[in-house]
Amino acid sequence: MNYLEFEKPLAEIEGKAEELRAMARSNTGMDVTKEAEQLDRKADQLLKDLYKDLTPWRKCQVARHPERPHSKDYIEALFSEYTPLAGDRGFSDDHAVMGGLARFNDQPVMVIGHEKGNDTKSRIERNFGMARPEGYRKAVRLMDMAHRFRLPVITLIDTPGAYPGKGAEERGQAEAIARSTAKCLEIGVPLISVVIGEGGSGGAVAFATANRIAMLEHSVYSVISPEGCASILWKDAEKMREAAEALRLTAQDLQKLGVIDRIVKEPLGGAQRGRKETIEAVGKAIETMLKELSGKKPEALIKDRRQKFLDMGSKGLAA
Repeated sequence: MNYLEFEKPLAEIEGKAEELRAMARSNTGMDVTKEAEQLDRKADQLLKDLYKDLTPWRKCQVARHPERPHSKDYIEALFSEYTPLAGDRGFSDDHAVMGGLARFNDQPVMVIGHEKGNDTKSRIERNFGMARPEGYRKAVRLMDMAHRFRLPVITLIDTPGAYPGKGAEERGQAEAIARSTAKCLEIGVPLISVVIGEGGSGGAVAFATANRIAMLEHSVYSVISPEGCASILWKDAEKMREAAEALRLTAQDLQKLGVIDRIVKEPLGGAQRGRKETIEAVGKAIETMLKELSGKKPEALIKDRRQKFLDMGSKGLAA
């Protein structure tokens, strides 16, 4: 387990409990059961206290935890007959965006998601989940296909933001994001998005302009990262805690503001401490949201989606 900065006291207690058990394993005559159980109870209570009321900045840290399940994990666990589709038919295939045809509860769907990778090699290959223009153009191609064959689209959001590199800008990063966002508004099929980690900037909006948007309890969704916001407003990236507070980026704030529709509860300690339970909870949320939209005509789906975004800003402003 990788421990976050604010979890250091917990790491110390759980480390001591494991040390005791390791000593007992190497010395069969030693009985440390009571001491280890006492430390376990102390660790459980501390974990509850730490996660009882997380600050926005701590939620950012949890959302970025490297051991949280990523899009690939959700696709492998929740979807069957997944057939990946590659390339934008123009430049190349962007590995930061994965997508393809699949079945969800035996229903044919199109699934698209940001993928960060889970080790050094895959993170570099996936560009840490930061898509280039070809990633967004691939998503547009897949959404077009879903519209043509009347397949619901499910998107999994987990990106710090679109890749800001020179090559990406030369190939039309802003235009690609805009086209992906516009395509989300145009397709006459149910579009469901789940923010499973970070929902950063236009890179997230390009996939999340949906009929229904859900967020994991400790995920974040914002126009800019707290560090980027602090650098612009205060010329000091170390002011990220204040920026996180001001951005209203937590799932709880965004539900009050009408930006998202539902919050998916995470296990105590975050998705990284209960990957299986988290994936199952996301699966149930997707199933519920699909049922809410089933039977609606294409015109009604498009109107519902457009109205959802036109209404944003009119709810919860006094919160």
